Formats: sequence, structure tokens, C-alpha cells
Amino acid sequence: METAKVGMREFRHQFGEFVDAGKPVAITRHGRTVGFYIPVRRKPETADLEALEEAGRVLDTLMAQKGISEDVAMQEFKRMRKDKRGGG
Repeated sequence: METAKVGMREFRHQFGEFVDAGKPVAITRHGRTVGFYIPVRRKPETADLEALEEAGRVLDTLMAQKGISEDVAMQEFKRMRKDKRGGG
């Protein structure tokens, strides 16, 4: 599945369109990927779990393509949270 890349400002302004499209989006800031939007359709509980599993598979694929390990992703996530709270 091909993932679209969009700038943060464009994503924010056209969020509704991305929700309706129902496809994953890589969100960039100054050309660097800073996050992913992976939509989940509203379905019964079993379908929600299946959608979450699919999102995990998509994330695994994207991380493998970029050569990013789970440990590196978690370290970056923790660093970004700390920076956001003003602790970095």
C-alpha cells in the first residue's frame, strides 16, 4: 500500500478529506516525516481489532522500509514527548 506524504499544514487544513479517503498518510515538517495518520473505520469491536492489527502491519512495513527499529522509534517518541513538555 502506497502511503501519501503531506506537509503538516496541509494535513491540518484538509484533515476531513484525509479521514474520508481512509488511507494512511505520512505527515512531514520541513520535508522530514514526523508522524503517521492511520485511519480506523467505525465498525463492531472485532473489526476495530482487525483494523488496529492492519495499522500495526502498515507501521511495521513503513519502519522496515526506513530501517527504523522499535527501540529507535520509542526513543524518538520519548524524546519528542519530553521536548513538548519543555523538558529537553
